[in-house]
Amino acid sequence: MAKKLMEFQTDDEMELFALIKGAEKRVTKTGKDFIALTFQDRSGEIRGNYWDAKEEDFKNFQAGRVVLLKGKREVYKNAPQVKIISMRVARDDEPSDPTMYTQKAPVSADQLRDEFAKLVFEITNPDWNRVVRYLLKKYDREFFTFPAAKTNHHAFEGGLAFHTLSIVKLAKSVIAQYEQVDESLLIAGAILHDLGKTIELSGPVATKYTIEGNLLGHIVIVDEEIVEAAKDLKIDPSSESLVVLRHMIVSHHGLKEYGSPVEPHMLEAVILHALDELDAEIQMVSGALKNTEPGDFSERIFGMDGRNFYKPSIN
Repeated sequence: MAKKLMEFQTDDEMELFALIKGAEKRVTKTGKDFIALTFQDRSGEIRGNYWDAKEEDFKNFQAGRVVLLKGKREVYKNAPQVKIISMRVARDDEPSDPTMYTQKAPVSADQLRDEFAKLVFEITNPDWNRVVRYLLKKYDREFFTFPAAKTNHHAFEGGLAFHTLSIVKLAKSVIAQYEQVDESLLIAGAILHDLGKTIELSGPVATKYTIEGNLLGHIVIVDEEIVEAAKDLKIDPSSESLVVLRHMIVSHHGLKEYGSPVEPHMLEAVILHALDELDAEIQMVSGALKNTEPGDFSERIFGMDGRNFYKPSIN
């Protein structure tokens, strides 16, 4: 079986098919064009630069294309990268389907869908229950296939639903510990908190931000979706029931400088923000340590203040 991207060791020569996850046109200090690339397959991601790029190269080597990559694995600033020797676009008679190379959630979309179908019954407030059901049905395909982010945490197919389910499971542990928590509100808020990413992001292959994603962001998007759902369901969007649900969404980033229009002003909103941070950070660190040898430090994680993390060699 052919090796995958992250199965090569430093100084190994590489020849394999891979998906271009990201491609950015850049210019060197001497004024020469190059392409900053991120390659992906189901083992992980690795970066590499295609130097002295011509106009034809920018047209050929775009995000979402599968290429035959020849190169050498190196290390740059404690992170793996590939020194590109040659590269060409995969032909139709070769393994050129991008979906063959996308990373996927550890459970299937059908399994995730079944989990959420059960969870909805735990939302006993009728307004919240109806809005959650409405939006899960409206964005069924996207919610169960989209990533939770372009990069950083849960940036894989099905990552959005998987991340959401992880938060709901954490929330249920908190609910079991603290009887004063409103179970229905916390579960409803957790399910909906990132649903706007079904519009903010383009999908699981070569993920990018949409126009709405760049100009509005998923918090504004899902708040609007909740209001529209309420109107369709003949629920007053300005009722206390809907306002507290909307507050769960608009405050879940915690601070205004992190994108929340308001900071959490309810117990359940404080919990949701904390659990969202916890699950994202666990996934980011786990992903970095996955390709780290025991006794070494991981590559630095941009989404965690550029810190790197140690993987103990203790058994």
